[in-house]
Amino acid sequence: MTRRHSWWPWGLAAVCAALLGFWVARQVDSSAPQLASGTWFPAPRPIGAFALTAHTGRAFGAADLNGHPTLVFFGFTHCPDVCPTTLVKLAQLKKTGAMPDLRVLFVSVDPGRDTPAVLASYVHAFDPDFIGATGDAAEIARLAQKFGVAVARVDLPGGDYAMDHSAAVFLLDRQGEIVAVFTPPFEVAPLAADLRRVAARLRS
Repeated sequence: MTRRHSWWPWGLAAVCAALLGFWVARQVDSSAPQLASGTWFPAPRPIGAFALTAHTGRAFGAADLNGHPTLVFFGFTHCPDVCPTTLVKLAQLKKTGAMPDLRVLFVSVDPGRDTPAVLASYVHAFDPDFIGATGDAAEIARLAQKFGVAVARVDLPGGDYAMDHSAAVFLLDRQGEIVAVFTPPFEVAPLAADLRRVAARLRS
């Protein structure tokens, strides 16, 4: 008897494994786009409320992210290389028309130096439609945390300082939720192809 039914535990394990594999497969969205320059999130990630000031001097909050897809980049105007290089790429990307109503938001992580007037001059040097935002340091830190952006002040000789920060670019849908993240090195052609690939998903 024991020998005749010795297959039973192994057969049960095989059935369980097959059912588990089927369940996992059902949970994975096989239609999720594969991006050349980043990662598409399984579900949109809400940002929640925040209160900043735009380069125009007007209040800028979560409601201002509604209605258009937006690329968000955190940086600072005294950045010597990463920030200007990235903004040049984003300006070129916007000109491709890969996503015609795309907006670009530059959030300063250096509110002590980046006033709205400074931001206006800075972002418009790359594209007249770019939006700059600054505000209270604690509020910026909270927003950066929501995006998963690391920020740290680095003191330099002579009393100057720089800001270390993550260099990722985030794509928001028309509801102002994070749907994808792009990571360096940034190249315009692959980024444009990625935006065209996901454009249909951002129409609603």
